[in-house]
Amino acid sequence: MPLITQSERFTSRVKPLVTAIYKPLGVDVETLCDRIQTLLSQQTGDKPPQDLPPRDRWSQNDILLITYGDSLTSASEPPLATLSKFLGQYLLDTITGVHILPFFPYSSDDGFAVIDYLQVNPELGSWDDIQRIASQFDLMTDLVMNHVSSQSTWFQQFERGEAPGKDYFITVEPETDVSGVTRPRSHALLRPTQTPAGEQQVWATFSHDQVDLNFENPDVLIELPKIIFHYLTTGTKLLRLDAIGYLWKRLGTPCIHLKETHQLIKLIREVVAIPKPDTILVTETNVPNRENLTYFGNRNEAHLIYNFSLPPLVVNALLQGRSDHLKTWMMSMPPAPLGCAYFNFTASHDGIGMRPTEGLLDDKEYEDLLRCMQEFGGKISMRAKSDGTESPYEINISLFDAKKGTAQGEDQWQVQRFLCSQTIMMSLEGIPAFYIHSLLATSNDYEGVAQTGRNRSINRHRWQYSKLVDQLQEPNSPQSIVLQELSRLIQLRRQQPAFHPNATQYTLQLRSALFGFWRQSIDRDQSVFSIHNLTAAQQNIFLQDINLIGTDPWVDLISGKDIDPAAKTFTLEPYQSAWIANRSDQAE
Repeated sequence: MPLITQSERFTSRVKPLVTAIYKPLGVDVETLCDRIQTLLSQQTGDKPPQDLPPRDRWSQNDILLITYGDSLTSASEPPLATLSKFLGQYLLDTITGVHILPFFPYSSDDGFAVIDYLQVNPELGSWDDIQRIASQFDLMTDLVMNHVSSQSTWFQQFERGEAPGKDYFITVEPETDVSGVTRPRSHALLRPTQTPAGEQQVWATFSHDQVDLNFENPDVLIELPKIIFHYLTTGTKLLRLDAIGYLWKRLGTPCIHLKETHQLIKLIREVVAIPKPDTILVTETNVPNRENLTYFGNRNEAHLIYNFSLPPLVVNALLQGRSDHLKTWMMSMPPAPLGCAYFNFTASHDGIGMRPTEGLLDDKEYEDLLRCMQEFGGKISMRAKSDGTESPYEINISLFDAKKGTAQGEDQWQVQRFLCSQTIMMSLEGIPAFYIHSLLATSNDYEGVAQTGRNRSINRHRWQYSKLVDQLQEPNSPQSIVLQELSRLIQLRRQQPAFHPNATQYTLQLRSALFGFWRQSIDRDQSVFSIHNLTAAQQNIFLQDINLIGTDPWVDLISGKDIDPAAKTFTLEPYQSAWIANRSDQAE
């Protein structure tokens, strides 16, 4: 089949999207397409575009770390250099990718109010530091495109009435009713701003320092390829579209998940695929599960979507010692489409989102979850609802401290319960990502909350590197125990074809104290029964319930114990996990 030219690809796949979004606004589509093509030609010349086969994008080998550029600090070097050293010393054989949260100059929200998209924050390091990490790991970079810092050049231009920034933001009349707009925060949506034309009301979804960009203006759209191509040429492999659901606004709607937002994601995917077909788009949409799934589109939007329902459901399951809701959710989850995958995580720089629990947890367990997390030292952040009331948006807590106990209170099983939660996450269909403070068993940072006045700082601790190393060298410290055991499990997982992100997954019907599912490799050679004890009591697995094939030898990969299919039971200790696998060549 002959290769199509870049121009033919653009005409057939990019131009229709530009037309669908911007022609109804009266924009000169031909001129806009010419501008995009000019930027593309600077990246590719006349090289014919190539598609990457869907199954070549990832494998069971892919494991990501989520971290801030300054989660580890040292007085003798920039934080990014310290991060690079830590990765080389402790995680080189464990993870394959690193998501460095926004590493640009910023004014608030720990990086998500970007002042300059094209510079590395000098307090963190330089592009050389970023590229050094990208040379050893797949780099995920944030594209914070919904909003920009009020201290950015563009917004300062807006305040002075100067081009181009004067037309880059969304303004509405003071009396405009915006009560129907879906809000992730509880502050006022509109930001009063003085300009040469007088005071204007400017749209600011997340904070008054994070001012939303106006993508109805095609000049704003044209800024995107400039930024994206710079990231790609400096080592980015995965592009995370932050808060993407709020991108397009139209009065009279909730201003979330609008058609134009989905079309813009498709457009970004098509534009990026021309110079870098192996780039992976990741959408971050902290919303109920059904809404989240729409960001796969028809296999033409995100390659990966965050599995936002997973963190609260795993926390709840281990809190209650029951798998009911986790199992119900899992049975309702469709397999990711070919060429797409779930991005699995249980902790991140943000809190544990509560919106994804809507329709999944009953009222009592919802209230128990909030109560227990507060008893374990957590905070609750609220969001504004359209009726003027507030509701919980997220729980802010270190995931390690979220495992201090159960609904009955604290106990001695914190480390085991925590390891169980991480083993569940890395076993599921999809690509697993570990927050650095999960790998390091970091506790709640109350001092950080006091210093910043922000609840989210509780889970954004900055380790002094020498102190961390001391803890890692202490065999009985939680940091040493957790990092060593998770590293062992991750390395073991990476060898199993049944843990390919798109391998078959089937929920096992076990009693509620257990959570189990079956994974089978794409070539059907390897099966793994991933089974987890959610309680502080011993639990027996009745082997007849999981139908081990009698002609195969079976082993628990985690403990190394052989399992006789003719035996009646296999015992799990409190919070123990098992990967019961047939001994294929790959598994040995």
